[in-house]
Amino acid sequence: MIEIAFSPCPNDTFIFNDLAHQLDITAHLHDVDQLNRFAFTGRYDVTKLSFYAWLLLRETYQLLEVGAALGRGCGPLLITREAEPLPELPRVALPGELTTAHLLYRLCYGDRAEKVFMPFNEIMDALAAGEVDAGVIIHEGRFVFEERGFHCVQDLGVWWEAETGLPIPLGCIAVRRNLGKEVISDIEQRLKNSIKHAFAHPEKTKKYVRAHAQELDSGVMEKHINTYVNTFTQGLGKEGRAAVRELEKRAFVAGVIK
Repeated sequence: MIEIAFSPCPNDTFIFNDLAHQLDITAHLHDVDQLNRFAFTGRYDVTKLSFYAWLLLRETYQLLEVGAALGRGCGPLLITREAEPLPELPRVALPGELTTAHLLYRLCYGDRAEKVFMPFNEIMDALAAGEVDAGVIIHEGRFVFEERGFHCVQDLGVWWEAETGLPIPLGCIAVRRNLGKEVISDIEQRLKNSIKHAFAHPEKTKKYVRAHAQELDSGVMEKHINTYVNTFTQGLGKEGRAAVRELEKRAFVAGVIK
């Protein structure tokens, strides 16, 4: 059996639906921060990872050409309760130490913050309660933060695009290198076919998506899929690979990877 792991977020369940139900596959669903941490012990053969986590694990896990969450207009947002400047040393909620959101915050602001790591779905509640001065939100947070009265003080994706001219690499699918080239190639092709199946049978696929996203209304679920599943998901291509290399270069220069 091949052990695969991904998050219950709509973009992941959408692309993995067909593959997850194949006879030689065992699927496991976890929050992205948990997935990042599990990868350091090699827990799963195939796993969703934040690009930041993959950069730290790139000697152990091979990046697949397909399945990535990478694009434009989809980056993490730094939000506050009030539309006013942050204090000199703000207390900032972040969705996991190994997330690309954390890496982007570091690249943009350095370490000028008291960082509080928590599950992504708790950040807006912590901000509303005054437990933090600001929060970096990901996933469906970008579609609902304004409804809750928060203000965006920095779109980290827009910052990245202005700095580099490239799309923002957020998450990827990676396979343990010790499985060998033949197995890795087979998994990549099967995931590519799973993505094609999702687009060919959207309503059937979305039943699986809804089963793991019951807290999301259908409109937010659709926006999530449309935002994070795109042409780069079907293949990184030249521009996508350039974006990953740029993230690696900047992380190295900043001293956060070796």
